[in-house]
Amino acid sequence: MPERIGIIGGSGLGNALLAAGVGQDHPVATPFGAPSAPLMLGDWDGVPIAFLVRHGIGHTIPPSAVNYRANIWALKSVGCRWVIASGAVGSLREEIAPRDLVLCDQTIDRTQGRACTFFDQPGGGAVHVEFADPFSDQLRRELLAAAAGLGQSSPNAAFTVHDRGTYVCMEGPAFSTRAESRMHRQWGGDVIGMTALPEAKLAREAELSYAMVALATDYDSWKPHESTLNKQALLEEIIANMEIA
Repeated sequence: MPERIGIIGGSGLGNALLAAGVGQDHPVATPFGAPSAPLMLGDWDGVPIAFLVRHGIGHTIPPSAVNYRANIWALKSVGCRWVIASGAVGSLREEIAPRDLVLCDQTIDRTQGRACTFFDQPGGGAVHVEFADPFSDQLRRELLAAAAGLGQSSPNAAFTVHDRGTYVCMEGPAFSTRAESRMHRQWGGDVIGMTALPEAKLAREAELSYAMVALATDYDSWKPHESTLNKQALLEEIIANMEIA
């Protein structure tokens, strides 16, 4: 079995890979149930990959119901050694504008009740995992170099990549109150989303190098939105920002 790069993303990227003829569906059974969707196995520019739609086909699985253990187990089972995950986030910093990308280097866990370890089975013993640096620094550097190369080859492509950032992972499905959003800023959070955990913890337990590319779709509630935008216009703007990924 070839060593693969696992890619966790949305249905938009999956459709693009299918249209390009990159791979084909590969169902996987795991001890933790079914993953969010069948894996798509194939080669992307000669690199073996396994792509997984985190929220299921048609975006039907909310963040708190994603079977993160099955997803990571499935990627490991087909030979993945590295995982690059994408995720839409709200920005907690003025300098991280909508449509910016952030290569996260830290995270704060505010989730509740999600299955967050493989080591909770009866008779498995007490296992502790080092997690001071939750994202692979080497993989982050590779992604940063790739972004720089993309900017040189496509100088007209307007995008900004931030080389680090702290990802606050909340439970959802509701977004933060304004007071919570201000608190997350005081804690040192840079972006806020709902999917990086326990995904990153499980990848560490599975001995996979894991990196998160966060796409800022809007500013979180600490920053008032433009008074000229009604709720429908704001939603349309956020969706448009998500579709560039």
